[in-house]
Amino acid sequence: MINTAVRGDGGNVVARAEAGVEWTAGFADLDPAEFPMPWAPTPYGDAVFNQRQVPLLRSEPEGLPAELGGDWVGQARGLCQVVERGQHLYLWFLGD
Repeated sequence: MINTAVRGDGGNVVARAEAGVEWTAGFADLDPAEFPMPWAPTPYGDAVFNQRQVPLLRSEPEGLPAELGGDWVGQARGLCQVVERGQHLYLWFLGD
């Protein structure tokens, strides 16, 4: 399970998603040229997106295969908005 949270520069958690991303091999099979942002998270590491990257991340899930969607998509979009409205905030996908 990959959890998502918005953190500040100091690592403090500003917001957190309730639904995690159920990582499957389908994410690894995505074309990184077509889906560079959803392709980036891994089940065992962390991926961090800054204020300039989150608009792209927010738009890419619309084209994802249906089996990779879920509650996490809407919640991740909400967290992207938190990052975009704030300063020195980052969206973290936290692998196990």
